[in-house]
Amino acid sequence: MQLNGKTIALLISPKGTEQIEFTAPRKALEKAGAKVTVISQSTDKAKAVNGDLEPADKHDVDMAFAEANADNFDGLVIPGGTVGADTLRADKDAVAFVRRFIEQGKPVGAICHGPWLLVEADVLRGRTVTSYPSLQTDIRNAGGVWVDQEVVVDTGLVTSRTPDDLDAFCAKLVEEFAEGVHDDQSRSA
Repeated sequence: MQLNGKTIALLISPKGTEQIEFTAPRKALEKAGAKVTVISQSTDKAKAVNGDLEPADKHDVDMAFAEANADNFDGLVIPGGTVGADTLRADKDAVAFVRRFIEQGKPVGAICHGPWLLVEADVLRGRTVTSYPSLQTDIRNAGGVWVDQEVVVDTGLVTSRTPDDLDAFCAKLVEEFAEGVHDDQSRSA
C-alpha cells in the first residue's frame, strides 16, 4: 500500500517519548511514501528515551501544537513512553489536536502509553483498544473495551501494547492510513 500524497502527524513529547515507538512508525510511513510532520509542545528538539529511563536521541520538531491544525493531516500517530504520554495528556492543545482527528473520522494510531491521550480526549466510549497493560483500567473508565492483543483496529483506530508489537502496528498503520477517513469513526466522539 502506498501513502503518496498523505501527510501524517507524528507526536513527540519533549520529556520522554519511547525512541523505537517514534522511529519505527516514522520509518514505515515514510517508506510507504507518506510525508511525516513531527509535532510537539514547542519546536525545540525533543529527547527520546529507551525503556522509559535511558536517554536516547534528540529529534527535530516541525511544528508546535499551537500552530498545528488537524484539518491539514490525513492521519495521526501517538507513540508511547510513560513520561512522554503523561506530559502530552496534560497539555490541552495536544488533547484537542487528538480529539479533532477522531471527530473527523481520520485514522489514528496509538501504542503503549499513547492511548492515555485518547482517554484524556474522551474518545474511547464503545471502542475496542489495547495498550500497555497498566492503562486498562483508565481505558475501561473512559468507556472503552480493553483487550490484550498485539494490534487492534476499531474503525480506523489502531492500537498496540508494547514495542514488541511494532511490526504489526506499523503494518496496520499503513493499511488504515491508505484507507483514509472512516465516516463511522466519529460515532464515539
